[in-house]
Amino acid sequence: DDLSTARAGGRSPDQLELTEAELKKEITRTLTAKNPHVPRDIVRFNFKERAYKIVDDMDQTAIHFTLNGNLVPKDSDEGRRQSIKSSSEAGKFIENAPVEASAETAEDAEVKDEEPTGDAEGEGQAEAEGAETAEEAEAAEAEEPPPPKAPEKKLANQFNFIERGTATYHNPLREKGYQTDPAPYETFSANVNQWYIYDTYMEELERMEKAKEKEKAKPQAVKKEDKKTGRKLSYVELQHSDSLSKVAKAAKIAERMVNLNTFDDIAQDFKYFEDASDEFRGQAGTLLPLWKFQYEKTKKLAVTAISWNPKYKDLFAVGYGSYDFMKQGHGMLLLYTLKNPSFPEYSFSSESGVMCLDFHSDHPYLLAVGFYDGNVAIYNLRKPASQPSYKSSAKSGKHTEPVWQVKWQKDDMDNNSNFFSVSSDGRIVSWTLVKNELVHMDVIKLSGDGTTMQGPEGLQLQTLGSGTSFDFHKKIDYLFLVGTEEGKIYKCSKNYSSQFLDVFDAHHMSVDSISWNPFHMKVFISCSSDWTVKIWDHTIKTPMFVYDLGTAVGDVAWSSYSSTVFAAVTIDGQAHVFDLNVNKVEPLCTQLVVTRKKNKTTHIQFNPTYPIIIVGDELGLITCLKLSPNLRKMPK
Repeated sequence: DDLSTARAGGRSPDQLELTEAELKKEITRTLTAKNPHVPRDIVRFNFKERAYKIVDDMDQTAIHFTLNGNLVPKDSDEGRRQSIKSSSEAGKFIENAPVEASAETAEDAEVKDEEPTGDAEGEGQAEAEGAETAEEAEAAEAEEPPPPKAPEKKLANQFNFIERGTATYHNPLREKGYQTDPAPYETFSANVNQWYIYDTYMEELERMEKAKEKEKAKPQAVKKEDKKTGRKLSYVELQHSDSLSKVAKAAKIAERMVNLNTFDDIAQDFKYFEDASDEFRGQAGTLLPLWKFQYEKTKKLAVTAISWNPKYKDLFAVGYGSYDFMKQGHGMLLLYTLKNPSFPEYSFSSESGVMCLDFHSDHPYLLAVGFYDGNVAIYNLRKPASQPSYKSSAKSGKHTEPVWQVKWQKDDMDNNSNFFSVSSDGRIVSWTLVKNELVHMDVIKLSGDGTTMQGPEGLQLQTLGSGTSFDFHKKIDYLFLVGTEEGKIYKCSKNYSSQFLDVFDAHHMSVDSISWNPFHMKVFISCSSDWTVKIWDHTIKTPMFVYDLGTAVGDVAWSSYSSTVFAAVTIDGQAHVFDLNVNKVEPLCTQLVVTRKKNKTTHIQFNPTYPIIIVGDELGLITCLKLSPNLRKMPK
């Protein structure tokens, strides 16, 4: 009772009032040895792994009091050293003790002799007593030696610190070598063909389907709830990566090897065959058909653009779409290589037809594409994505009509990539890649033949020309040519957006293609649906050469090895190869490329390195042809 009253009297006013049950309830508190003030995010550089790592094991010790003492343990080296030193000093003290004792007795005798005497009797008695005491002292000294004095122990001065240099022992270098037995190896060989690869793929697909059926048959993972903690528990199954992805590279190499074996005769012709009959033909030549490239999904689409890669000479891009206004649908962008004619290396699908494309000369993985709906896009071949990396939109100033041609230009002053596009809406637009966004700027607007036309209610409306093709000068950066649907060719400059440098009345129908000569800086070539191919000097208003091919010309291209060789394709399925150095009037070769009656050839391109050309048609077929020796004579 006294204790309870004392507790009640000493209670603070803000203390909680608890019941007996709450007071008797045991509350467990766990004390840990971890220091709460220790930092948890210390990062140090790990030289072994060459990366910054978080330090996990931090020192949890908190020091509250330290005191430096001067005691030395007896078992330590310093303690033994001091004990030996003190014992040696004691021995030296014992040896010197008798000499000091004799010196003291002599001094006592001298002191006694110097003491004054009183009377004669006293002197006599003193002498007698002195003689007796001297005899007794001599006898006592002879019987017992005097006890030695205990030496004083001198403690070592702990504050007298002396730094002593030490020489560390260098361990000698040792070399160890191990010799192991060579790994066993076996020689394995097998023949692989397309049928075997197809059967293997089919077996793999069946195995994957069976695995999916087994997963569906398994009962679904049931989630449980722990009553104590209220935490939900679930069974998580690890997803294993597809086994095909691990062997994708090896399968690709094996596929190329199988294709090289399958098309071995064509590869031999591409590498070594030279038409010996050219010696008996005079100046004429032939085209030897090599590979044919066709994809199942592009059989109903026309080849609308072809472009060789500037770095990989065996790689080329093909755009698929339709030139018919009533048959517009989806488009395709495929990249083929001469090493694998059976299947494209890259495949991209688009909602609108692809009308034109162009590779970047400095960054060969960037591909600019123009579509029928007026959009432009940039595909990055390094990124495995089905959609373009950058694409224009209605907000970012896309064309209102089909984009007929795109061309990359040199990077601007800020090192931003840029390209130009031309469309039927009369606009020539510069597209710049700034901070992962396409920024457009109208360079020039083409004017029609009549600058104005009569509109409703007497309004005067300005008409715009419809651009169909263009090309930039190889040396003069600002100079470029534009071909229109009206048959005119405009010589323009990037520096003047309001006027043209010159206008050529070139053709009677639309200019399908225009191209500067890669060797002669003043010469360019143009072709049109009015059956003609014309060669111009941009300083002269009239053409230097005019060739009538008897039907509409789809495309024309200069060769990469000679300034006088060019080739053109017509809609009747023929390819024509000219060499002005040999014959200025007629083609050296006119050969049928496609055999179907309704099929038309649309585009042609020379390979920058090899003596081959590729021709595209309206049924999505790409044909590769090799030039005979008479068609690829180098100029003197």
